[in-house]
Parts: sequence; C-alpha cells; structure tokens
Amino acid sequence: MTVDRGRSVVDQHPVPDPGAAGRAAIEARRARAAVKRAIAAGQRGPRDVAERAWQEPESPEGRLRVEEYLGSLRGMGPKRVETLMAGLAIARAKRLGGLGGLQRERVRGWLDAVDPSRRPRLIVLAGPTAVGKGTVAQYVREHFPQIRQSVSATTRGPRPGEIDGVHYAFVSDADFDRMVDEGEFLEWAKVHNQSRYGTPRSSVQAALDEGSSVLLEIDLQGARQVRESFPDAVLLFLAPPSWDELVRRLVGRGTETEDERERRLETAKVELASQPEFDGTIVNTDVAEAAREVVERILAAEAEGPGPETGPGAGVAATARRGRRP
Repeated sequence: MTVDRGRSVVDQHPVPDPGAAGRAAIEARRARAAVKRAIAAGQRGPRDVAERAWQEPESPEGRLRVEEYLGSLRGMGPKRVETLMAGLAIARAKRLGGLGGLQRERVRGWLDAVDPSRRPRLIVLAGPTAVGKGTVAQYVREHFPQIRQSVSATTRGPRPGEIDGVHYAFVSDADFDRMVDEGEFLEWAKVHNQSRYGTPRSSVQAALDEGSSVLLEIDLQGARQVRESFPDAVLLFLAPPSWDELVRRLVGRGTETEDERERRLETAKVELASQPEFDGTIVNTDVAEAAREVVERILAAEAEGPGPETGPGAGVAATARRGRRP
C-alpha cells in the first residue's frame, strides 16, 4: 500500500461518522412533524400537501405515512382514519408519496367530497413572448394531470416538436373564421399582427362542469378578454428574470426571423408593462419551480371558491351573450 508520507493512514481513510445517519433521521422526523403541525393549524391545505408529496415523493410531504397525513386533518380521529384507509384500499404503512395513480385519484375524490368550499377555477397564464409559457404549461400538464388545460386553436403552423391536438389545434384561416362566426371561442386574438389564437369555449365549460380547474396559456389580449367576460378568473403573469434573459431565450429558440424577433420584442415591452393588471406574477427562473408555483396558486384559488355572483358557468355564458367577435 502506498502511503502519503505527509499524512497518516487514518487521514487518508476517514472514519465514517456513526452519528450522521441518526442525525439525518432526526431531521427528517422533524420536517415531517412540521408538515403535520402546519396541516393541523390550517397553515397548509391538505390538497397542497398531497400534490407536493406526489410531485416529490422523497420530500417531507412524500415521506409522510398516509395514516399520519389523514390524522393531521381536523376532525380525523384514529377510528375515522382507519375506516377511511380501508375504504380507499390503502395499507397503513403506505407513504403519501408512494401512492399509485388509482389511489391518488381516490384521495383527490375524498378531499373534494369533504371540502365543499373548494371550487374549480379558471386560471390564465400569460406573459411576453419567449418567457416560457408553453414550457411551464407543459410541465403542469405532465406532472399535475388533475389540472385541465384547454388546447388553443391557432392559424400558425406547428413548431418543431408540437403535436396537433396536444399543444395546439392547428386550423386554416377559413376554419378559424367559421369558429369565430359561430361563437365557439371564449377569447381570440391576432398575435404579433400575424397568426390568430383562440380558446374553444366548449372544452373549458366541460372541464369546469366536471369539477376540474382549467389553465389557459394565452396572450395579453386574450387575458383581458377573459377578465372582462369572466371576472372570477385568476390571472397570473409569467415574467422573465430579466430583459436580457428574455432576449436570449427568443434568439436561442431560433424560430423567428430577425424582423419578427424585433416585432415580438416591441410587443413584449407592452406586455411587461401590463403586470399590474394581473392577480400575481411568477418569475420563470426555473421551469419546475415556476410550474409548482402556478399549481400552488391554483390550489389556493380553489380553496377560496368563486365570488358570490359568479361561477364557472356564469362567465362562459356571459361570453356567449357578448357577441361573436372581440
């Protein structure tokens, strides 16, 4: 064995800390206990905790046993927890983050049933060009399937990787004209003086009627139309970390000509100035974090419920009464 003469054999082979694992276990227990206290105190909603657990199974929320989680809810004694878990077909030792897809849906259904104040909401995500609206919306679609997303119709052609009917419904100008004339859109607009985009009303209404919140990824013009016809909608603005970063993202995606980039950047200045019109701003520094914040805002809005004079159907119906073209 070769030994560094300036160091002892012990220095070259550090002895493992026998207490490290124990300290880590203690910290993990404390983190789980903090989550349970927050639930019991009403500082965190049970649905928020469950969704975070399913998104991050190794988080303190995910490592909670389902029995502990349910027992933290107000009014849930040991007997009720035992009966509920049997009805949900969940083993006592099962951790919240380890539930399968069917078990998660059962838990979601139970949470909806016991929380009559929760109402599905219409959420708008808007922001300047190249800020990453589509990427954030796709992350929500893939990781939080309980939140429905309306597929917008557009007259522009598909970009690389985009799938018709998934990312957008790509339609001709003639078909778009027909949809406008027949009142099929909740909102529609011509963006960057080029292509038109619109949100089909029927799919939004169907999702709300089924009890699901709906996330709309649209532009500033569309957000304003939704606010006018659906006052109860929650408008979220997705902002870039900086102007330079926005320019870098637009140039980097390489899907526009130089003239089109300049036109989009001029529009972006107007869009960035509109932030005070929105209910909240989310800075898209990291896609996953931005998506989680969007979901947290949605869950908070669901807990608030709709205003006294508006509801999911009222807003969409109001749009139908307003006429065909914005």
